[in-house]
Amino acid sequence: MTMDDLQHLLEYHYWARDRILVAVTPLTPEQYGRNLSSSFPSVHATLVHTYSAEWAWHSRWEGRSPTAMLPADQFPDVATLRRAWVEHEARMYAFVASVGPDGPTRRFAYTLLSGAAGVSTLQQMVQHVVNHGTYHRGQVTTMLRQLGAAPPKSMDLIQFWREWESRNAQRPETSS
Repeated sequence: MTMDDLQHLLEYHYWARDRILVAVTPLTPEQYGRNLSSSFPSVHATLVHTYSAEWAWHSRWEGRSPTAMLPADQFPDVATLRRAWVEHEARMYAFVASVGPDGPTRRFAYTLLSGAAGVSTLQQMVQHVVNHGTYHRGQVTTMLRQLGAAPPKSMDLIQFWREWESRNAQRPETSS
């Protein structure tokens, strides 16, 4: 896996995150917090968990191992969560850009929330963050349907690539 691969995975992850956040924005506070008996009880709890897990992995990359996830009440609504997540996104991109060409295979030792020791490469952890986000976005999509709300636009990886190709085909080539 190359640095470009890691950057593209993050681009996909945040593109899909933005689509799910757009889809949940019209929910009423009651709908956003309603217990729907999924892995996490509500749309709110699921999204905060997804962000919090990403935050925990980033913390590990920086040499800190959190002992707990972020509290859901720290993000009472979609706007608060979106602000925090967009700010965090910049830190994720900056970290990945800072590790250099051998960064994907760099190994990080960390402590899991359970207290167990772990060691993983950056590429494994980035892939996990993206896959974990995909899993929970799927759950939120189901919750939206249960609430009678409109689901998000397609968050399929191939749709991301189609749009990515379209955007890049429209960019004029630069000459030196």
